Amino acid sequence: MMNDRNQTQTIGCADAPSHGGLTKPAPVSAVVPCFRCAATIDDAVASIAAQTLPPAEVLLVDDASGDDTLEALHRVAENYPAGWIKVIALPTNGGVSRARNTGWEHARQPYIALLDADDTWAEPHKLELQMAALEADTAIALIAHKALVGRRGTALPALQPPVHVEIVGRRTLLLRNPFPTSSVVLRRDLPFRFDEEFRNSQDYLLWSQIVFSGYRCAKIDQVLALWTERGNGDAAGLSDDFAAVQRARSRLRRKLLREGLLSRMEYVFASTVGLMTRTRRSLVLRLRKRRPYRTRAPASPLRRP
Repeated sequence: MMNDRNQTQTIGCADAPSHGGLTKPAPVSAVVPCFRCAATIDDAVASIAAQTLPPAEVLLVDDASGDDTLEALHRVAENYPAGWIKVIALPTNGGVSRARNTGWEHARQPYIALLDADDTWAEPHKLELQMAALEADTAIALIAHKALVGRRGTALPALQPPVHVEIVGRRTLLLRNPFPTSSVVLRRDLPFRFDEEFRNSQDYLLWSQIVFSGYRCAKIDQVLALWTERGNGDAAGLSDDFAAVQRARSRLRRKLLREGLLSRMEYVFASTVGLMTRTRRSLVLRLRKRRPYRTRAPASPLRRP
């Protein structure tokens, strides 16, 4: 089993550079899959435009929402410089993987940055830091960062210099998904795409294929995006979602084994970790259902690894 290489580098960013209305774009295509997101897309795009080093283009892919989302996307596009935002309308609903892949195929820049329509790049130096890391180490094929899980509008912690970049290897991916989707910037020419047959963990599968194929992947040790809480957090919903995710991850491991990207020893190790995770989560949910509480304290924001 291959261990992660403990390699880090330090990068920096300007204190408060002015992007001057999208005058200094990064060689990045931002891909935003959209499904019934009229209420959140303004904030998502605004967080892209507020970057100190904004992307060269933004691709908003409407996954046949069937409501007023497509009109909202065109309205948002009209509020920014002509041609910066491109709206792509899919004729039928195919799921988030197909929407991301469609944006990927239409992208014209050498790098793809991913953002979900209800998340935000709440730290304006996000892309500047990622591009600095890519410039310092041109072998990096994918770079991510930490994200904060919280309600819309939750403030991010301030940057904590020095900013470190750590290479992420096989062992980490065997244990967990270290890359929040809305934090990822990756090379457009990678020979992989999101698997459209997976409804859960399709991002984890893609990152695993990239890492296990030998590509150099990295992560910045700073919280640079807000991952918006989904769902109402009730025990039944958590149980259903968790079970679906765990089934998808079992399927994911089998697929990686068939593709020759996992050794048999790694497959057994990852499956054992998955079984332990399922068992622990089941115990937690059972205790939660039995607990005779009357009130629930407000949940505090969580940092996503």
